[in-house]
Amino acid sequence: MTVRESFDSTKRPLQELLKEIYDGKLQLPDFQRGWVWDDDRIKSLLASVGAWFPIGALMFLETRGEGIRFKPRPVEGTRDSLLNVPPETWILDGQQRLTSLYQALLGEKPADSRDAKGKPIKRWYYISMEAAVGPEADLEEAVISVPEDRQVKTFGGEIALDLSSRELEYKNKYFPAMEIFDSAEWRAGYSQYWDYDRKMQRLFDDFEREVIKTFERYLVPVIKLTKETPKEAVCLVFEKVNTGGVSLTVFELLTASFAAENFQLRDDWNHRERKLKTHHPVLHTLQSDDFLQAICLLVTQKRRRDAIAAGTPPERAPGISCKRRDILRLTVKDYEEWAGPVEEGFRKAARFLHHQKIFRATDLPYRTQLVPLAAIEVDLGPESETDGARQKTAQWYWCGVLGELYGGATETRFARDLPEVVEYVERKGGPVTVTEADFQAGRLLTLRTRNSAAYKGIYALLMRGGCCDFRTGEPIEDQTFFDDKIDIHHIFPKKWCDKAPIEAACHNSIINKTAIAVRTNRKIGGRAPSRYLETLEKDAGISGDRMDRILQSHQIEPHLLRNDDFWGFFAKRAEALLSRIEAAMEKSILRRPELFKAGATIEEYVEEPVEWEAEEGASEQGTPS
Repeated sequence: MTVRESFDSTKRPLQELLKEIYDGKLQLPDFQRGWVWDDDRIKSLLASVGAWFPIGALMFLETRGEGIRFKPRPVEGTRDSLLNVPPETWILDGQQRLTSLYQALLGEKPADSRDAKGKPIKRWYYISMEAAVGPEADLEEAVISVPEDRQVKTFGGEIALDLSSRELEYKNKYFPAMEIFDSAEWRAGYSQYWDYDRKMQRLFDDFEREVIKTFERYLVPVIKLTKETPKEAVCLVFEKVNTGGVSLTVFELLTASFAAENFQLRDDWNHRERKLKTHHPVLHTLQSDDFLQAICLLVTQKRRRDAIAAGTPPERAPGISCKRRDILRLTVKDYEEWAGPVEEGFRKAARFLHHQKIFRATDLPYRTQLVPLAAIEVDLGPESETDGARQKTAQWYWCGVLGELYGGATETRFARDLPEVVEYVERKGGPVTVTEADFQAGRLLTLRTRNSAAYKGIYALLMRGGCCDFRTGEPIEDQTFFDDKIDIHHIFPKKWCDKAPIEAACHNSIINKTAIAVRTNRKIGGRAPSRYLETLEKDAGISGDRMDRILQSHQIEPHLLRNDDFWGFFAKRAEALLSRIEAAMEKSILRRPELFKAGATIEEYVEEPVEWEAEEGASEQGTPS
């Protein structure tokens, strides 16, 4: 089938579409998305239709597709009896507009909406006939909404407009929007109320011709996807052309698909999410789509292995993937088989990260790298806990972080990493992520905030190497990390550097920063290192030799710090950090010592503007110290 055959485009009468909603022929797939339009947008929408302005195209999907099954949900405001009526067509794009128009024009009760502050309200919609006709007509002004009791009141409680009866509607010449497609009875009552006055009859005639007939004849562009449309194309619609406000995620589309088979994916995920995030702060940013990607990697890998075992040549076997289309092809059976192991995989991934001294989600270099890491943990099983497996997994992990390889489109890398890292652990080959990873010495100069994955990575490597707090002398382990509010702070204080002066691009880089406690940072203040070291030693009862060992645990040369020798310190620490990075990646780095000397030309490595820097005396998370 060609692309042209997968959809058709036409224009359909608005009245006809709203009637299909009333009959239940046109419904929503149950994506757990509520109606969210506010009162002003509904009034503007009604005015646009009344003025024959375009309101945008709608997109529908035939419900009889073999590969797409959703749990149906009638448009909000329709009859309860529609709950058991199977739809003929799904609304894919246009839910907000159609719901607004249906409730305002065909609803039998006030429309649900929100005020300017987002507070839920109920409103009836009216059109001022006098304001809607004639050369000065302004539909935006003519369309109004009134509260549920149909009385508009001033702040003092006085009734400014009362439309609480038919007679008052006739008297004030406000036509109820819900009568727009069946106005004969209202017109008869209006004419009788005004005793068939010619002027009033003429007003209604003009209103009928200019407004009512416009609503009756109004055409809406409709794109209808045929039943052959693949599920991934449906998801793409929501991601790219949804005009109703919030795009649909892969997880929500799969949730709707699973609901048709009486499996509540959202409830299952919420239960697993609570368990993972309650016990593992490093997983606090884990997303539902991450969980599905890990499952999809393992499902497609099993299919590939089964095909090869059955005799299919590797080059013809199905590939490993976690792209949108493959996630949307997951079945309830696939999910039920792999959800438990993948949950345990993320739990083991959190444990692995703890060993690497990454404790919180805010310090996680790449959330996306959790996906292949969890899948690798599942595939390796108990072997992942061996020292050899840990070392090789760690090399792959740090190559991804310090090589900054997970910042863009990552699905293809995920699909490579899973089998390649597993084979690497089993002493076969080497992952492309390891071979591609590269760290340039000059990159140290541009790592200045936690916006960078490599910055967070070096922070963790310092803690992994056993660095101790300047004041307490304790290694920065789990308990110390959380109890003492460890974060990254300047070694040569920013205030001191500004007075020296030291170029900001240098003193704000990771070379001049390290992990210490908030309370320790208060002791440092903005003073020269020689002075704050003396204070720390005296107040904490730390000997000079002990303080030297503490500084060395941070890859700091003690005598250079004690002599306030910034450039000597800067060059030595840059070399020490590069050695630490080399050890983590198990790869050599080309040195550029000239970059770390006073007066060096570093313009090519300076990123402008600096997005954010912590003030002196504050952590990089903005915590006052």
